[in-house]
Amino acid sequence: MGITIQDIVYVRYQAPDLDIMQSFLEDFGLKLSARTERALYMRGTSSTPHIHITELGTKPTALGLGLLAPSYAALEDLASETGAKIEETGEPGGGVCIRLTDPAGMRVEVLFGQDKLQELTHRAALTMNPAMPRARFGDVQRPMAGPSHVVRLGHTVIHTPHFRETMDYYQKMFGMRPSDTYYAGQKENMIGAFLHCGLDKTYTDHHTIAILAGEPTGFDHCAFEVVDFDDLMLGNQYLLEKNHSHSWGVGRHVAGSQIFDYWRDPFDNKIEHWTDGDLVNDDYEPVHTEVGPSTLAQWGPPLEFESFAKLSRFSYED
Repeated sequence: MGITIQDIVYVRYQAPDLDIMQSFLEDFGLKLSARTERALYMRGTSSTPHIHITELGTKPTALGLGLLAPSYAALEDLASETGAKIEETGEPGGGVCIRLTDPAGMRVEVLFGQDKLQELTHRAALTMNPAMPRARFGDVQRPMAGPSHVVRLGHTVIHTPHFRETMDYYQKMFGMRPSDTYYAGQKENMIGAFLHCGLDKTYTDHHTIAILAGEPTGFDHCAFEVVDFDDLMLGNQYLLEKNHSHSWGVGRHVAGSQIFDYWRDPFDNKIEHWTDGDLVNDDYEPVHTEVGPSTLAQWGPPLEFESFAKLSRFSYED
């Protein structure tokens, strides 16, 4: 049966140095929400208490994610079905949660009742003047240089050799629906699935969780929405000036249509700025596409060969 989750809340990592992680994430556009001796909690400009958590530990690794339950009653239903306990989160923002483990081995914390913070101010999205119709009259564009303004966490992508089992888990346990999917070689050999929250007629992000076949298990990346295209590009310029490691971009994806820009944090985790993504509901018809260099981006620099080769040669077996 499961429940229908409403959104992703946060991603959780482990790293050996919280100071280094905080410095990078602030350059990336996140803000400090809370910090203890053992954990770093970073927020965006939205009211969510934190959207990126780093626990102190010797080995850099991705630990898991938090998902939003629609109600306490739904959390009770999930507890009854799984045998897991409803517990206080014990973290800034409060609330209660159920702690599970998905088939990929990632921690999944399903939350309800977190406190809301006051939203942080940021500039309004720029009004663009396309060839037709014109929309801006008598105003100029002068966005200020500096880090991007991260608004919210949009999605994460889970990399796992247990592709089908993991995809089925998120659909059955959390009511997620496929938006678009990829295959390698034969159409039956599905190796990628982009899943949206199954909210019926309500529009939501094209994907909140994506599953990619491959090894090792972990996050391929996590992705944060910024204000607009100029905000993404100013963030790109700022991160380059700070000598951070660029990974891929700027370009526009095919599945989801987001304009993207990928970076590496100091512990080699891939992290994405994005803007202008698709919204879908359960009426959306999934497209099943063979993976290839031109199917991942409509424009932009080519994906590094090693990453594409790993994805395209992976063969899923039941």
